[in-house]
Amino acid sequence: MKLEHPEPSRPQPNRTESNRSESSQSQSSQPQSRQPELGRSQFNPPQLSIVGDVSVDLVLGTLDGWPKIGTEQLLPRSELRAGGSAANSALAARHLGLNPHLIGAIGDDDLAQWLLLQLAGIRVELQTCASDTTVSVGLMHADGERTFFTSCGHLQHLTPDFVLEHLPQASPGSIALFTAPFLLPGLRERFSQLLAAASSKGYQVALDTGWPPEGWTPQVHQEVEGWLAHCDHLLVNELEAVSIAGSQDDGQDLDDSRVLELAVQHVARLLKPGAHLIVKLGAAGALGHVDGRSIRYTTEMVGDIFDTVGAGDSFNTGYLAARLSQTSTSQASTKQASLRDALAAGCRTASAILPRFPRKRIGAGELAHCLQPQS
Repeated sequence: MKLEHPEPSRPQPNRTESNRSESSQSQSSQPQSRQPELGRSQFNPPQLSIVGDVSVDLVLGTLDGWPKIGTEQLLPRSELRAGGSAANSALAARHLGLNPHLIGAIGDDDLAQWLLLQLAGIRVELQTCASDTTVSVGLMHADGERTFFTSCGHLQHLTPDFVLEHLPQASPGSIALFTAPFLLPGLRERFSQLLAAASSKGYQVALDTGWPPEGWTPQVHQEVEGWLAHCDHLLVNELEAVSIAGSQDDGQDLDDSRVLELAVQHVARLLKPGAHLIVKLGAAGALGHVDGRSIRYTTEMVGDIFDTVGAGDSFNTGYLAARLSQTSTSQASTKQASLRDALAAGCRTASAILPRFPRKRIGAGELAHCLQPQS
């Protein structure tokens, strides 16, 4: 059984709570869904579907030094919010004024009900799992680094069958973004088949691999190479790109531009023909590579950022949102221009979201200007 209720134009937590409270107990093992079908026009615009990890994030900071075991320390800033790469991407899409489609899972506890309220205004289809909701605590350090503590929770139980059941046939130009496969063991077992199925449904497949907890072992390399063959857009950071390519051992200096260049060339050969490889370079911007050519987009420095959690997810959303509005072309010069515009949209989106704290105050559509081309 599915819960069906109209999608609000802006987040409406009280209304969502009333719709869910009457039936949550009787449907604790069933998918929770919001499927606005009535009143749609006959023309379906390109859709951004997001498949992956949805959890609860508690962000705390700033920590000047690691405290002694057994002690207590007060921190001046905190925010409890929806988290996980998939939820971060969906929320960023809401900030941009898009209507994303989020597919994932939640637990069967009170935190799951709270999590649904945070996703109001987003079309969500979440598999309810007989488990506590996954929680991640992120500690912000004074030097800009972050430490995360994450429970296993419900992320262990999201199934490929649920995803395929709720991923409809795509309208032309639609994109399906898959996030954090290493945190979703149920999906990981059949991840290549899942990506292939999304492609067969007409989606451009976008993937953010994340980092394997076991490290980049030979088995992980072989596994990931199987995924990349289905990708139209691969979105990774610099360390992930170099690690996928096997260009450099962990812990070595990554400031060698030649190392990154060779890694990009290697990883690009693993993607399907015409696919876009995107390497996120943090505060330095982003690099895009397609058809054997690379382009860099350099950003302006953004000061006074406390919370960098979800920076890459925000970039992914801005980049892919720009891609939704671009028509495909085989002309090399136009492809490079389109790539640059998309890189710029990703960087602007991340730069607009990161300085905001708490982020729950960002309104739906408030950051739509990030998708406007620069003059």
